[in-house]
Amino acid sequence: MNDLNEPALSDTNQTLTTDGAPPHRELTERIAYASEPFQKIVSQVNQVLVGQSHLVDRMLIGLLTGGHLLIEGVPGLAKTTAVASLAKAINTGFQRLQFTPDLLPADLIGTQVYRPQDQTFVVQKGPIFSNLILADEINRAPAKVQSALLEAMQEHQVTIGGETFALPEPFLVMATQNPVEQEGTYALPEAQTDRFMLKVVVDYPTRDEELQILRRMGKTAAKTEVQSVASPEQILAAREVIDEIHVDQKVEEYIVDLVMATRCPEAYGLPLEGLIQFGGSPRATINLTLAARAAAFLAGRAYVLPADVRSIALDVLRHRVMVTYEAEAEELSSAAIVQQILDHIPVP
Repeated sequence: MNDLNEPALSDTNQTLTTDGAPPHRELTERIAYASEPFQKIVSQVNQVLVGQSHLVDRMLIGLLTGGHLLIEGVPGLAKTTAVASLAKAINTGFQRLQFTPDLLPADLIGTQVYRPQDQTFVVQKGPIFSNLILADEINRAPAKVQSALLEAMQEHQVTIGGETFALPEPFLVMATQNPVEQEGTYALPEAQTDRFMLKVVVDYPTRDEELQILRRMGKTAAKTEVQSVASPEQILAAREVIDEIHVDQKVEEYIVDLVMATRCPEAYGLPLEGLIQFGGSPRATINLTLAARAAAFLAGRAYVLPADVRSIALDVLRHRVMVTYEAEAEELSSAAIVQQILDHIPVP
């Protein structure tokens, strides 16, 4: 078994071309060039945020792959601030939508408006027609509004009055939800949560980070402006580079085994019988591969390591594994089950 920090056994980075140069060198140089704007984004966001490096990394992975993010955490952990800061660091469209119980689908996607002067209906587009969408407290909106997001998130288009409209690219939804307060909230349906590439759980800061927050933000005028340092074109160009990042066959099989183990744990010798109601779908396999490619891109590599897969697997799978009542009785969460799978499946 290889060390997690080493390339897979058949990694082609170890061979040389006819001129003696590594075959990944040209791609590595392109990755270094394409990743510069994202390093600047991190620098800008860190001027506002203290800690939360895990959240910032996951937001970049979502941006690089076009995968939507579900961000969960108690109030006051800078979830909204993180997404707003990311949007400001990119010279692109941004809409913050505060989800409430009285929100209607038309408030999100738009509607047809009657014009009496010429007796016609015209389409008035809603705030969903932007590049970055912050769906704040998404679980406060009723099912109709949550369902209105499905077509937009999956197809990057919406239908208004029988007419279909494409959404601008890049298009990314980052939704926040409060896991504690249940009053006036609606659980996200499984079809909705599966559309999110990643579910990121934000925890409290450490003592040192809390002290930094106090010193930076404990003032009446504690505001830091975030500068735009990246463009939509640079994001789309980076996505083309990510598609070229090499995934070794052994790493591909490792990804498939992780997802298959959430469906048939007994086939992999895992003592989880009766604890998993539903496992990850093929969308989980696709998203795990894309996210691992993006992680390799951010690390400046032209190939994916098993460590890239392991580092992102929990956030890709935790919201796709539905546990049974027996698991809840044993106080086993989906995250704990996914962690057991990660610890059990051999790393190539």
